[in-house]
Amino acid sequence: MADLTESQQNATAGTAQLNEANGSTATQDLHTSAAKLSIAENATVDGSVDPVKTPFINPSSASKIPDPPSLTPDQLSKYEEVLTTASSWTTKPSSTPNTPAIPITDPDRMWLTRECLLRYLRATKWNVKEAASRLQATLTWRHEYGLEKHTPEYISPENATGKQVIQGYDIAGRPCLYLNPANQNTERSHKQVEHLVFMLERTMDLMPAGQEMLALLMNFDKKMGADRPPMWQGKLVLNILQSHYPERLGRALVINIHWVVWTFLKLINPFIDPATREKIKYDQSCRQFVPPSQLLKTYGGEVNFEYDHDVYWPALNELAAKKRAMMIERWEQAGKKVGESEYYLKGGEKGVGSDVAENGHS
Repeated sequence: MADLTESQQNATAGTAQLNEANGSTATQDLHTSAAKLSIAENATVDGSVDPVKTPFINPSSASKIPDPPSLTPDQLSKYEEVLTTASSWTTKPSSTPNTPAIPITDPDRMWLTRECLLRYLRATKWNVKEAASRLQATLTWRHEYGLEKHTPEYISPENATGKQVIQGYDIAGRPCLYLNPANQNTERSHKQVEHLVFMLERTMDLMPAGQEMLALLMNFDKKMGADRPPMWQGKLVLNILQSHYPERLGRALVINIHWVVWTFLKLINPFIDPATREKIKYDQSCRQFVPPSQLLKTYGGEVNFEYDHDVYWPALNELAAKKRAMMIERWEQAGKKVGESEYYLKGGEKGVGSDVAENGHS
């Protein structure tokens, strides 16, 4: 490692320690291993440095996860009402008329975390009835859309050219999902939307304890010209994001916008929720929102990232699978409760029973 900087050597060594601790067991507690070994700054899954080929394991020291807002007594009362309602559900409705309801499963109950219920309450401006209705609608959608059938193998061809990449964390510790339309490799289809949903789910797997949101970065590359998504696809994606992933977008950074893309954005703009619209920044320096040490060079950062599908894709999915396995294990150990804390599931110390009124997570 004579040609590497000291920080690069530390990153490589830290990754080697993590890999040794994890071994080949997919269910190894990644957070615990990282904590014990004090994973080095900007360590990647495979230790790659220049070029970087796999995801960064943790946010950089320049990232600070903000404390969640405290709940007022009224908000806490409404949360408890939604929690009581959700805890009583044994089925979820079918979207097909005259079709029997679908039994609630353990994955459904685990999805109904404390933070999840609060996200839907915030999205509905603390309307208890509407929040409960939307939660049920999303449970139905997740089942009927077939999220569990969207395996890495099924989605793999869509990402063969790296048109979507999860890499690094922004200044608030949000994992960054990069969309690179110039790397488009398939015809317009519903599978492209399934691909985006799959990557959203993996981005959420990689969220550190205390962070519920993601950062979305899009580089349209002005050389693309008139290549833009069709209106039906844009509206479908917006509907999925706003209906089934509320309060998940923390920041969207859009750069190198061709005039044709501007026209598309103007057409789609009326369908974007006002709160979401405020989070979108156009053609601004990404370095003010993402630490340069974890920002790709193509977005103005310092990371020389090289997409090699045979290396990146298995590394991303193994990392996400390990984190999901840890969450499932902790949820089961804590009693399989609706309303469990995501902060706890992702490695935090406290679970159900903490004072939500004092802190937004427990």
